[in-house]
Amino acid sequence: MDFKEKKRLSKLGFGNKLLILFMVALVAAFAWVISLIVKNGIKQAWADNWGKILLIVFAELIIFFIGIGLVYITSKQLGVKYRALGILCGWIPVVNLVVLTKIIGVTGAECSFEKKKQKLNEKRADKQICRTKYPILMVHGVFFRDFQNFNYWGRVPAELERNGATIYYGEHQSAASVADSAEELADRIKSIVRETGCDKVNVIAHSKGGLDTKYAIAKLGMDKHVASLTTINTPHTGCEFADYLLGKAPEGLKDKVAKAYNSALKKLGDKNPSFIAAVSDLTASACRRLNNEIGGFDYRRHGVYTQSVGSWMKEAGSGAFPLNMSYLLVKHFDGPNDGLVGEPSFHFGENYTFLENKKSKRGISHGDMIDLNRENIPGFDVREFYVQLVADLKKKGL
Repeated sequence: MDFKEKKRLSKLGFGNKLLILFMVALVAAFAWVISLIVKNGIKQAWADNWGKILLIVFAELIIFFIGIGLVYITSKQLGVKYRALGILCGWIPVVNLVVLTKIIGVTGAECSFEKKKQKLNEKRADKQICRTKYPILMVHGVFFRDFQNFNYWGRVPAELERNGATIYYGEHQSAASVADSAEELADRIKSIVRETGCDKVNVIAHSKGGLDTKYAIAKLGMDKHVASLTTINTPHTGCEFADYLLGKAPEGLKDKVAKAYNSALKKLGDKNPSFIAAVSDLTASACRRLNNEIGGFDYRRHGVYTQSVGSWMKEAGSGAFPLNMSYLLVKHFDGPNDGLVGEPSFHFGENYTFLENKKSKRGISHGDMIDLNRENIPGFDVREFYVQLVADLKKKGL
């Protein structure tokens, strides 16, 4: 953990402690004032103790505003919701204390969790458990790019690098057909091999990125440069709900949506984005054609270790926006799902891992698997999941 992060946690912890002190002092002061009123009446209690009361109020205000300021500035887990509630409910008696209690709980848990991760990483630092033989190439899914200031994979890459991993990114367009994306990935893989002399890469691909990488391996000769392929929540057999939506949507509507998306994607860096091509290749019908085309490719015989990972949300309310909105639609067509992809579609390769959050009602969505919201989910540590996944690749000599 770098100095900046340690400093952040120090401030967060101090702010959290100040808010706890504020709450304890508030309860004690309230009990004291009530005892004075019961004993002497309101007027006499005020006349005898107004100086002490004002001093307590002044001290409490200082403690509160310093504490709330520190946690608002430094917390990464409060989010917009609790920050807004804190401001909106700040002057509503009782309600403000309920919200403050929640803020104390969230920030305290964040501080404790991150400090435990810090100690864990310091303890195993010498082992470099993620220093694999071949570097890690992380391949994004559809409608996202590898931005420098907003990592598609959230906090995961930094955690892997902290434990010894060497990370590269696909750097391909966000919206294109599987074949076109595969061409870009093949060029990227050859570029990494050429620049580093590493000979091969270990690919971790999310969502459509898994389909793109499979095509690059099976059809574009990348089997000689890929040591392993791990797909994360990839729709290997496609999404039935996508077939339904594309089939039912009027052509005019599809054209308007595609035009809007393509225009936005060009501004984000895509040279020739194709919304329709990207979405169409995620349908169940398109994936059946793709699997028929490359289904005979024997990854193991070509020396490529393959595995897949999937997760699910349990129910619509067990995930974050916007996937909680799509969950029921996907469930109708594809069954248990992660908000976008049905569980049966995740299966691929020599090993399959299905992630279920058994310790919390909170599910694990399509976005959670790339740490989209940078959320510490009770019962599922996404950063540690990837650390152990890459550590396992190292154990396999990859």
